[in-house]
Amino acid sequence: MNKIRILVVDDQNVVREGMVAILSLQPDMEVVGEAENGLQAVQIARKTKPDVILLDMVMPYQDGLATIPKLKEISSNFRILVLSSFAESNRVYQAIKIGALGYMLKDTPRVELLQAVRDVANGQASLHPSVAMKVIQDFNNSATNENSINEHLTRREMETLRLIARGLSNQEIAMTLVVHERTIAKYVSSVLNKLHVTNRTQAALYAIREGMAAPAN
Repeated sequence: MNKIRILVVDDQNVVREGMVAILSLQPDMEVVGEAENGLQAVQIARKTKPDVILLDMVMPYQDGLATIPKLKEISSNFRILVLSSFAESNRVYQAIKIGALGYMLKDTPRVELLQAVRDVANGQASLHPSVAMKVIQDFNNSATNENSINEHLTRREMETLRLIARGLSNQEIAMTLVVHERTIAKYVSSVLNKLHVTNRTQAALYAIREGMAAPAN
């Protein structure tokens, strides 16, 4: 079994070491590095090439928002899961806008956090429930309206968007729609382009805001 390779980034030693201890106990996870600020995170990520980067927002020298684009410059395949004490909608929205795939709070129960790591590793969006609605409200200001979406997305793209909002991976969407996974990858790319968003999390937030997360009748 291929383990999820994780880089843990947090300036608080107790928090970072606690996260490393929790993650290291999981049979499907492996901590490949630790960093206490954004500058170290970039250096270590370049060397270790982790699958998931668990990233704090408030750190000395270089904070999370400044670090995310630098990590994405190294590899667009890095899956970034923010773990923060702050739930301000603007902070969350900005993190997602520049490339984070998930945003969880530090008081998240262990089971939910571990599932978030697994979801993000699989390319699925993961947002803490208490911040999701705040982000949707902010996202409302920049998203295209529903009529425009209905005019420009094909039926298959609409179906794909609904399934993205329900948290399904490309493989699961392909099985649901009975098409090849490569076809779903093309649908997802087209959806992101037409919605003018940069990742699945933003697309999922739009779909949730429009009430598209429920199964179609």
